[in-house]
Amino acid sequence: MPRADAQACLHTGLAALQARQPDAAARAFRQGLRQAPDAAALHANLALALEALGDWTGAEASARAAVRHAPALAEPYVNLGGLLTRQRRLDDALAVYQAALAAGVANAALWSNLGVLRASLGEDDAALACYQQALALEPSHASAQFNQAYVYLRRGDYARGWAALEARDWYAALARQLPWPRWQGEALAGRALLIGLEAGLGDMIQFCRYAAQLKALGARRVGVLCHPPLAALFARLEGVDAVYALGSEIDEDWDVWSPPLSLPHHCHTRLDSIPAALPYLHAEPARMAAWALRLPPREAGWRVGLVWKGNPKFENDAERSLPSLAALAPLAALPGVQWISLQKGAGQAEARAADAPLPLWPLGEDFADLADTAAVLRQLDLVISVDTAVAHLAGALAVPCWVLLPAYQTDWRWLAEREDSPWYPGCLRLFRQPTRGDWATPIQRVAQALAAWGDGCAPGVNPICTTPPQ
Repeated sequence: MPRADAQACLHTGLAALQARQPDAAARAFRQGLRQAPDAAALHANLALALEALGDWTGAEASARAAVRHAPALAEPYVNLGGLLTRQRRLDDALAVYQAALAAGVANAALWSNLGVLRASLGEDDAALACYQQALALEPSHASAQFNQAYVYLRRGDYARGWAALEARDWYAALARQLPWPRWQGEALAGRALLIGLEAGLGDMIQFCRYAAQLKALGARRVGVLCHPPLAALFARLEGVDAVYALGSEIDEDWDVWSPPLSLPHHCHTRLDSIPAALPYLHAEPARMAAWALRLPPREAGWRVGLVWKGNPKFENDAERSLPSLAALAPLAALPGVQWISLQKGAGQAEARAADAPLPLWPLGEDFADLADTAAVLRQLDLVISVDTAVAHLAGALAVPCWVLLPAYQTDWRWLAEREDSPWYPGCLRLFRQPTRGDWATPIQRVAQALAAWGDGCAPGVNPICTTPPQ
């Protein structure tokens, strides 16, 4: 155990971590270790600080030191396994968890993390067994309950999946700010419901479709609180009476509110009852007319939009985004295609580069919000995208979209092994990596599919439905 001064250093470092000051935290923990070099808590927290600073080597050394100094505690194994998993060193992480199991020190958190690792590798049965072990040790363990949702939803077991998803707590801060009770599925007749902001742009686009269903269930009014880039777009969302951008004043009273990802649970959504009438979002005619002046002429060939990178802050972005635009170079040989860059933020510089592997019309960098994106999407023949909000937007607009999906931690909403999406029927086609990191295979399949489409169809013909876009 650390002496009093080392304990003080521990508290100082923890406060610095809480304040997101990893440099100061690392200094405090190192100072404490000079007094108590065998203090596992100091080593473990130094690992967290060093990871935040990007020092993976130092973080691993500290995390392993914590295990050495506290081999009878589960937490150091959990921390080390998590660190290795975040580096995608999955075999090493598995070895750490197995060492903890062999030592007989596994707790609910360790079983839950091992389940996540198994699920990420596609071993769903093993993952569920791990979560059950976690819940046997700690029935109220929220992470294990929530992590089950990933597997159930990916399998299409929506009855259990939506229920398990209710264990999430990432909307807690918003819940504290909204003065109305949370909707729990009770009758809505004559009541006003506000759909709250939750998760990312794609989540909001996918699940705010429930506004129309809430109206069908009797809601008197339905509002949406959303990210600012979605506000103008959601003003044309079917079933919505009011839209508030986050940070603006909510100027009317509501009876209840609900996170959007809870709506499928309370609406008892199953695979055969997904509210999938398309389109449920609509582009503004005036914006379409303005953007039409910047699009290549239809007689020049098919208009195909490209998105090859997502938000780099997303936890799985390194897996879902292409390493660079060069990965799409095999598409350059296809004749009669006008490539439209829809990239906003990451990837913009590549779209403008003189030596870009594809001749691009770089429009995405000038989008003010998602309503601009929608105005362009609605005038394209096809979108080819990694797993980003643009794919959801295309589907919501009933614009054909081919989605490139990673093999590692494929998002649950795309289900397992399917090449289509029941959330966007007739619009989305899925191209999956066969193994982690192999983008060449799905991109080659895209090139083949695009060539086959081009041989049999004229511009303006839907490559999936074979009916012209309306």
